[in-house]
Amino acid sequence: MKPRPSILLAVSAFALVSCGKSGPPARSTGFSVALLTPGPISDAGWNAGAYEGLKAIEKELGASISHVQVKSPSEFEEQFRAYAAKATRLVFGHGFEFQDAAARVAKEYPSTVFVTTSGSKTAPNLAPIVFELEQAAYLCGLVSGRMTKTGKAGMVGGVELPSIKSTFLAYEAGFVAGHPGGTARPVFTGSFEDVAGAKAAALALADQGCDFLFQNADAAALGVFKGAEERKIRAFGTNKNQNALSPAVLASAVIDMPRAFVETARRVKDGKFDGQTLRYGLASGVISFVWNPAALANVPPAVVEETKSAEEKIRSGAFVVPRGNF
Repeated sequence: MKPRPSILLAVSAFALVSCGKSGPPARSTGFSVALLTPGPISDAGWNAGAYEGLKAIEKELGASISHVQVKSPSEFEEQFRAYAAKATRLVFGHGFEFQDAAARVAKEYPSTVFVTTSGSKTAPNLAPIVFELEQAAYLCGLVSGRMTKTGKAGMVGGVELPSIKSTFLAYEAGFVAGHPGGTARPVFTGSFEDVAGAKAAALALADQGCDFLFQNADAAALGVFKGAEERKIRAFGTNKNQNALSPAVLASAVIDMPRAFVETARRVKDGKFDGQTLRYGLASGVISFVWNPAALANVPPAVVEETKSAEEKIRSGAFVVPRGNF
């Protein structure tokens, strides 16, 4: 006999508590918000930013909050369902990979709002936040193109997701704009947590002549930075301001996730959530390109000015940065 779903949920919740994770809250009578992340919130990047967003919701909106790190698609759906069953008002699934599970569960729990950070699926109680990080990635590429001595750049990603590939597309476009005829080579390690694998990829790209590295690798970004340091080349931070993590970081493509998370949660709390895609680019202030002050002295003033001019064109809509179709 197969165990009943209610028993499975109870066992799952017990397992989370036993492992020291923060599991679904008791049935809430107030405004409750939960977050599912695919990796550790200690990554100083993508997942850390989301957790900061969750804490900002707690502070600014008085919400009760909960967080769980999940690994596989089966866990995504299980945890979405567990939170919804407890009447959690809003659940964030942090990443493109959460959208299918969120769409399935959203149909069953119309009183819970599901938001994924990336994706395209929508419903009355489901929408993605689309961070147009591509706009800042393009600027990273433009800087690389203007400053490269080899005409080659490398890009290191974790899992090969459309949202990651889209930032690579934008970086490559910027690189070629800055160095016509240049090439940007992508490598995916298959993991957002394999620091050693990301370092090996960075070293391999450097040995192929790449003198700039762009990464979108979450916790594994530290491996890219270490590889860049060893080969004495430049790298870029992504998702958070990672300029202080390594002397190799020239600038960062930054997402202000706390602001976006709070704005989204406020819509839900005020009954103004309409199931429409929420987009944030450079013009919103949520996305930004941030120079590393410690490295800026090594950047030619003409490159700084050109980057500023390109940013203004992107903000105004005069120039549209290439991005993936997803």
